[in-house]
Amino acid sequence: MRGFTARSHTQLVLGVSALALMATPGTALAQDAAATLGNPGPSEIADTSRAEPGEAGDDIVVTGIRASLREAVDIKRDAQGVVDAISAEDIGKFPDTNLAESLQRITGVSIDRSNGEGQFVTVRGFGPEYNLVTLNGRQMPTSTLGDGASAPASRSFDFANLASEGIAAVEVYKTGRAAVPSGGIGSTINIRTPRPLDKPGMRGSLAVKGVLDSSRNEGNPITPEVSGIISTTFADDRIGVLLSGAYQRRKASANSASVGFRDGFLGSDEGWGSLPLPGTPGAANITNRPGPNDVYEIPQSAAYDLIDIDRERINGQLVLQAKPTDTLTATVDFTYSSNEVEVRDSSVGIWFNFADTSSAWTDGPNAGPLFYSERFGPGKDLSYSGALSANKSENKSLGGNLTWEAPGGVTVSLDAHHSTAESKPTNKYGSSTSIGNAIFGLQSQTIDFEHDMPVLSYTMYPGVDPLDRSLITPTGNSFRNAYFKDEINQVQLKGHYDHEGSFLDSIDAGFSFVDNKVRSAYGFIQNDTWGGIGPASDIPDDLFEQVSIPDKFDGLSGANASGIIPALYMFNFERMADLLENNYGICSDPQTGTAQPGTCLSDYTVDRRLSEKTISPFIQFNTKFDLFARPAHLIAGIRWDHTNIDSSALVPVPVGTRWVSANEFSVIYSGESTFTRLKGSYQNWLPAVDFDIEPIENVKLRASYSHTIARADYGSLQGGRTIDSNPRIGGGTGSQGNAGLLPYKSKNLDFSAEWYYDRESYVSVGYFNKDVSNFISTTQVDTPAFGLRNPAAGPRYQAAANALGTTDAVRIRDYILRNFPDSSTVTGSTDVGGVTYLTGDIFATAEDPLFNFQIAQPFNSDQTANIHGWEFAIQHRLWETGLGVILNYTIVDGDAKFDNTLDPNVGQFALTGLSDSANAVLYYDKGGIQARVAYNWRDEFYNGGSFDPTYVEAYGQVDASASWEFVPGLTAFVEAINLTGESRRGHRRSDNFVTFAQPGYARYSGGIRFTF
Repeated sequence: MRGFTARSHTQLVLGVSALALMATPGTALAQDAAATLGNPGPSEIADTSRAEPGEAGDDIVVTGIRASLREAVDIKRDAQGVVDAISAEDIGKFPDTNLAESLQRITGVSIDRSNGEGQFVTVRGFGPEYNLVTLNGRQMPTSTLGDGASAPASRSFDFANLASEGIAAVEVYKTGRAAVPSGGIGSTINIRTPRPLDKPGMRGSLAVKGVLDSSRNEGNPITPEVSGIISTTFADDRIGVLLSGAYQRRKASANSASVGFRDGFLGSDEGWGSLPLPGTPGAANITNRPGPNDVYEIPQSAAYDLIDIDRERINGQLVLQAKPTDTLTATVDFTYSSNEVEVRDSSVGIWFNFADTSSAWTDGPNAGPLFYSERFGPGKDLSYSGALSANKSENKSLGGNLTWEAPGGVTVSLDAHHSTAESKPTNKYGSSTSIGNAIFGLQSQTIDFEHDMPVLSYTMYPGVDPLDRSLITPTGNSFRNAYFKDEINQVQLKGHYDHEGSFLDSIDAGFSFVDNKVRSAYGFIQNDTWGGIGPASDIPDDLFEQVSIPDKFDGLSGANASGIIPALYMFNFERMADLLENNYGICSDPQTGTAQPGTCLSDYTVDRRLSEKTISPFIQFNTKFDLFARPAHLIAGIRWDHTNIDSSALVPVPVGTRWVSANEFSVIYSGESTFTRLKGSYQNWLPAVDFDIEPIENVKLRASYSHTIARADYGSLQGGRTIDSNPRIGGGTGSQGNAGLLPYKSKNLDFSAEWYYDRESYVSVGYFNKDVSNFISTTQVDTPAFGLRNPAAGPRYQAAANALGTTDAVRIRDYILRNFPDSSTVTGSTDVGGVTYLTGDIFATAEDPLFNFQIAQPFNSDQTANIHGWEFAIQHRLWETGLGVILNYTIVDGDAKFDNTLDPNVGQFALTGLSDSANAVLYYDKGGIQARVAYNWRDEFYNGGSFDPTYVEAYGQVDASASWEFVPGLTAFVEAINLTGESRRGHRRSDNFVTFAQPGYARYSGGIRFTF
């Protein structure tokens, strides 16, 4: 049924990884990589000098891809523990838009993509929240708005903020070390930036390129990217200055066909949203109904979204260095990045009411839909909506470092920094917005699930044209305003003592203090006028532009299926929002919430503050000795972490509910907030031991054992309870934090064997095992909240149902609005087939039953998980042909997996992101010509949901690049990303139940690089 190309490529990918590490050509870097944390890194500016072969006493200087791979062999061979990295030479050569795209080339590293670009990193199956990111050994703040529709809470570092230019190296510490900061059980990822005194003299480079993104819905404009770096030293090379910068603009589209979903059911379940039981009305409309013990899921909604993206990224760094004496080096650096993204979403959507339905299903025990259809009475809407998000993430880091090479083999380093990360909207509307419009008169709607993408179709009542723009009526809207800021102040004092004895080689010791302050805020204004806020005549017809749909999903099976929705209407969001504000006061006088004057930016109703202070001393002993007459090393150390948490929150106080449309409810807030505060603390001893031996020449065996931790997300640590603002007829949801949560803890065991059979070639195999505890689970407590009641289940509802002899929501609401004016407000009407139905708000009364809310609260469960796997790697140079290959394959397995066949009413414990991954690279480097073709693949993985799982299907992508240095110092290059246009897809328990399907397109670039 499905044939995504990524699946066919899977069989082509063989084992393992080339670890292109951080050294520059000609630089000896045999030191332990962990010792560089917090210290100035090597310059990424390549030495452009060339040694000519054939002259007596001269060596051939190897540059380009070969130099990077040669250094990869040296660093991998000489390092202690498992430390993989990629150098600026490799990053610059790969056709990657950001660091996440570059990191995926490393063994065991895979990425999550957003808007067609790498955003978050998964290492050995552990997602971004389990990894710690540092900049030159300094803990970096994180900032992302998440979905923009709730209070941000993630610790995940967003690599989409960083361009790959201007970075010297990225190191991935897969095993714990006492000298490496705590906070990642998947890995610690250290970003290293260049320093001027590493490469005395004046040197630099400038690159200019144009980018053509073939995904664009309207045209294919070429957008610019410019990057440059200049470094100079003076005063006898004792003072240095380095300035680097990058500017990138990208315009793209990321169209998506999606299906929203309700909770899962057992075949024997009954209730709102479930399939009719055998023998009940509607059961005859079901083909191959799931059996009583089969699991199935029902679609709630579906949509086609045409999404246009405009992204502007700016990165820069200024570094000042001084070396007043041969033993003292002072460094001051300022690093800046901003990533501004505007996303415009135009969609056509359908919603189900679960009344008169028909469906067909695959066989159990995990039944998936073949189609799902519903027929409606008059007044049902076909939605044409628009959304706009324009948000900016800005990172700033000011740091200083003093390194003193004292007498007696002692080196002391004092390092401090002040860093912030902030994300917020850039316009007057908010971080996540939506304006709804509709044509009323939908008679039936169907989702066909037998293709890669869901095929949506509909029929309208006679006389209603779904493409008649004069019938488009404005409906509900919402404007959400999220804000996140993370500020870190850190001081580190480290010492290194070179003993150079026959057994004890050196000692490392240090102390770190981290003060992490987080603010997460959120508010929204909303108008639940889904039945219509005013007549269609209030909106000028020329505001709407008809756009075809099938051609926007080229390459996906189902895009040209019979009956597919042919088109939708786009509109200018700003013009529509301002028009609705002028006509109806949607922002200045909304039904829910309040906005800042003159804007649609909601006042914050949730405002969370968290202070996290950690002290962390460590000591590490590094030894070297002979074992069975062969060289061996043993590194043993311990780190102690103590963290205090102070969490407070202002949360809104709900006072009522209203029924606003057939399946839409809204919470009414008092406008006041209440303040709550929670505290917690924890401590951990984190031992680490690394051992290696070279039993025979050019063969190295390694073993490592360590304890590592990863801290809870900020949302779990919050100090208050919040209620989600839109409950359904069956109940609502909410959440509550727990500041006393302990961090995840992992006990790690690693083994590896490596054979270095040539200067630029090796084979390696590694095994890892992680036993993880302190997992954070969520318990759902069914309880009333704030005395809120359900206006769709009380005596008024029963009176309407008895009088009309139906449960059709449109007719029930019309009856209540006409007969109970004291507890309802009429806001409009809709005419279908000559019948007028009132629309408006129906308010809860004291006679209505209490709403049930499922309040989710996190806690440290006694559940544990074992994650284990294998990493295979080969790097091979094909003699003097200029050709070479790099292969890697990572196998990740564990015992915390989701069982799709179990009762969906019972939550399950499972780890997100566990999946195999692989890379295959073919390169050429000879005679000034360099070329590379790289294939990256990631297997299907569980993406979350303790009750209702979602999965992202296997995905593979081919990238390519080539360059030619046609005159010394001047290089022309071309690059292609996703060359074969691979598509992406996700699903629920059943492969049939697609959650999203996105077509893939290639992105091309070309330019000139000048070095001096």
